[in-house]
Amino acid sequence: MKSLFQSRSIWVRALGALTLCSAAVLSAVSAHSEPLKGAPAPFDKGGVRIALVNYLSTGDFFQAYEAGAQKQARALGVDLRIYEGRQDASEQREQIQQAISLGVSAIIVNHGLPESLKDVVQRALDKGVKVVAFDVDLANPKVPQIEQSDRDLASLLLDQAVKDNGDAFAAGYVYVAGFAPLDRRDAVWRDFKRAHPNVQEKARWGTVDNPIAQSVANQASAAYRAHPEIRVVFAPYDEFARGAKLAADEARLSSKLRIYSADISTADIEAIRAPGSAWVATAATNPAVVGAVSVRTAALLVAGQDPGHHIVVKPTLITRDDLLKNDIKTIADLGEKFPAFRSSEAATAAWIPASQ
Repeated sequence: MKSLFQSRSIWVRALGALTLCSAAVLSAVSAHSEPLKGAPAPFDKGGVRIALVNYLSTGDFFQAYEAGAQKQARALGVDLRIYEGRQDASEQREQIQQAISLGVSAIIVNHGLPESLKDVVQRALDKGVKVVAFDVDLANPKVPQIEQSDRDLASLLLDQAVKDNGDAFAAGYVYVAGFAPLDRRDAVWRDFKRAHPNVQEKARWGTVDNPIAQSVANQASAAYRAHPEIRVVFAPYDEFARGAKLAADEARLSSKLRIYSADISTADIEAIRAPGSAWVATAATNPAVVGAVSVRTAALLVAGQDPGHHIVVKPTLITRDDLLKNDIKTIADLGEKFPAFRSSEAATAAWIPASQ
C-alpha cells in the first residue's frame, strides 16, 4: 500500500524549490541592547545581538517558544533578531547567512534539516559566532543541543496509553522523519512495540505541509476509513494531534479513539477539555520556558561560559482528567497547578536575570 505521507526527500525538494523571500520576515525584539549590571563582558557594556532562526514557526508551541525567548532577551538587554520559519531549508540557510552578515554574537537554530545546515553553521562558527541548536542535531561538539527530553516525553505518553488501554491494541502513528525530536520519539515508539508485541501499528501517516493540522486530518481520515480497528493514536506533536482529533470528530469516532500527543498550549488545553474529546493526554515542556533556556544558553556561550553540550528540559505528563479535575483552562493555570511546568534551572547563572 502506498504510504499516506510523502517521503521527506520529496517535500524537501519541493520546499527548496520555493521562491526565496529576501525579506525573510525578520523582526527585531530589542531591549536597546542595554548594559546589564554585574554581568560579564560583553553584557556589561550592552550591544549584544542574538539571532533566532526558525525552521518551523507554525502553531501555538512555536509562538510561545518565541515569546519566552523574547522575554529572556529583554531581561538580558539583548537585541534579539527573529527570522520566521516557512519549512524551507534553502531559506533557513539564507537567513543564517543574513544573521552572520548582521554581525550577531550568537545564532539559535530552532529545528531544521541537519544536512542543509551543517556547512552554514560551521561557517558561522568559523566567523566566531556562537551557535545553539534546539531540537536539531547538528553533530558538532561546538554547538550545544537543547532538548525536551524526548525519550522521557514519549515514554510518559506510552506508559499512559498502556495504563488506559492495556498492552494489546491497534494503533495509528503520526510521524515525519528527519526532525530530531520526532526521530527521538520514534526510537521510543520502536522500542515500545518490541516490548509490547500485542500492540499492532495498523497505519502510519504524517506531513508538515501547511496548514499542518488540516493536512494531517486529511490523511487521518483516510487511515481511519482503511483501518476502523484503530483505537489508539500516537501523535507526538500537538499539530499532529489536532489533525488526528479533527478527523475523529468529523468521522464521529471520538468515543472509539484515544489520542496521545506531545506539547501543550492554551488552544490544546481547550481541545483536550472539549466534551467527549478523543485527545486524552499529552506530555510537554513549557514552550516559553524552552525559549528562555535557548536564549540563556546562547548568552552563556557569548560570555565565554560553558552551558554544557546537552541542555535538557524535563517534560510533564498532563491528562484530560488532570485538566478537568484541577479546572485548568490556560497555560497560566497549568503553571499554577504544576510548578514543574513553570520554570527550568537549565542554563542558568547568577548574573542572568529571570525573564520579565
